[in-house]
Amino acid sequence: MTREEYVTAHTSPEPPHLERLYRHTHLTCLYPRMCSGHLQGRLLAMIVAMVKPRRVLELGTFTGYSALCLAETLPEGGEVHTVEVDDEMEEHLTELFATAPGGDRITLHIGDAREVIPTLPGPWDLVYVDANKRDYEAYLDLIIPRMSPGGFILADNTLWDDKVLDTAKNHDAQTLALDRFNGRVASDPRLETVILPLRDGLTLMRLR
Repeated sequence: MTREEYVTAHTSPEPPHLERLYRHTHLTCLYPRMCSGHLQGRLLAMIVAMVKPRRVLELGTFTGYSALCLAETLPEGGEVHTVEVDDEMEEHLTELFATAPGGDRITLHIGDAREVIPTLPGPWDLVYVDANKRDYEAYLDLIIPRMSPGGFILADNTLWDDKVLDTAKNHDAQTLALDRFNGRVASDPRLETVILPLRDGLTLMRLR
């Protein structure tokens, strides 16, 4: 048994509808590893249960797995707004949220997150960033002024297959952008920050 298999086996079970969605993603989508999956999905649901946010913003919906995890443990009256740039995903996501448990708490927005965020009223209690890696800093600039005091921001893929460890060797646009983002949030006096070495790196930030 691998370490990952052991951890998964000793984590709360993946709900059946999410297990089916994860399998569907791997059968039908390019880059299925973009789907959050069992371990990260349970962590997102756990964080929402602990933080108890009433308004959650997600940037990057993909096939909807993480949005459903964020909605799963929302307090009564809570809502998730999720932004997806790929308009070809709209039909799938609309049908999914109309039928899946917790989907009625999710509002889908199709478009570039940089353009959509300013149109959405704040404040946000929790934001999950998993969209274009080159725009993480731009998202941060748009998000922070719209956050509740003491709000939380999660950013996925911040280790980027460990490429950020050696930007002299790995100097593609995504790696360099994520390295700049990591340096910025670590030094931002408005934020308390920790990188969790989970999957591809998950950064947790809290506004002071």
